Amino acid sequence: MKKMLLAFQFLTIIPVRDMGEVSDQEIGGSTIIFPLVGFIEGILLSVLAFLCLKVFPAELTNALLVLAIVIMNGGLHLDGLADTFDAVASRGDLEKKLLVMKDSSVGPMGVIAIVMVLLLKYVLLNAVFFHSTINVYITVLIIMPVVSRWAMVPAAYHCTSARKDGLGRMFLEHTGTKELLTATVMAVLIILLAAVSGSQYPFFIFCVMFALPVIYFFIFGAAWFFKQIFGGMTGDSFGAINEIALLIFLVTTVIWLQKFI
Repeated sequence: MKKMLLAFQFLTIIPVRDMGEVSDQEIGGSTIIFPLVGFIEGILLSVLAFLCLKVFPAELTNALLVLAIVIMNGGLHLDGLADTFDAVASRGDLEKKLLVMKDSSVGPMGVIAIVMVLLLKYVLLNAVFFHSTINVYITVLIIMPVVSRWAMVPAAYHCTSARKDGLGRMFLEHTGTKELLTATVMAVLIILLAAVSGSQYPFFIFCVMFALPVIYFFIFGAAWFFKQIFGGMTGDSFGAINEIALLIFLVTTVIWLQKFI
C-alpha cells in the first residue's frame, strides 16, 4: 500500500495521506506500481472522453483530454521534458548541462519541445478517433498512460543516476530486475484487460508484439544517450521518457489503424 501511495504522489497530483518517514528503497521500489497508476489515469481519461463526447465535438474533446493529462501530473513531466531538451541543446561540459537542467527557467528548446508534444498529442488523438471505432478509441485512452508509465521503469533499470542526490536517484538505484519484470507483467495484464473489455483482441497483440518492443528499444537507446550526454538520468529525464513514450505509442497505434482497420 505504501508503494502505491508513493507512486501516486510522484506521478500525479492526486492527494494522498502523509506517510511519515519513508526510506529511499521504498520510494525507488514504487516503480513496480507505475503501470497501475497509469491504469487509473486511463480510466479517468476514458470517463472524461465519454462524457465530453456527449456534449462536444471530437476535436474539442481531445483538446480537453490533452489538458486533463497535463493537469493530472501537474505539468511535472512537461517541465522535465523542457529541462531535458534545454540541457541537450546547451553548449558546455557535463556540469554546465546539469546546471541548465536544474535551472527553473525554460529556454527556447524547452518551449519548442512542450509545444510540439502537446500539438502531437492532440493531432494523434484526433487521428485515432477518426480512423477507428469508439471502442478502439476508448481502449487506446485507457492503455496510453499505462504504457507511458511503464516506460519509466525499464528506463530506471537500464540507466544510472547523473547526480548523487535528488528523487531520480532513488528510482534509478532501487529499480531492479524484480521491479522491471513485475511492472512489465502488470502492464501486459492491464492491456489485456482493457483490450478484452473493449473486444479489441488484435489491439492487445499489436501492443505486446509491436508497440511495447518499439518503446523498449527507444528506452534502451535513450538510456545510452543520457549516459553519454549527462552521465546518467535525472528526475527530469523521467519526464522526458514519459512524454516521448506516450507519443511513440500513439504514433505506432495510428500506423496500426491505417494498415489493419
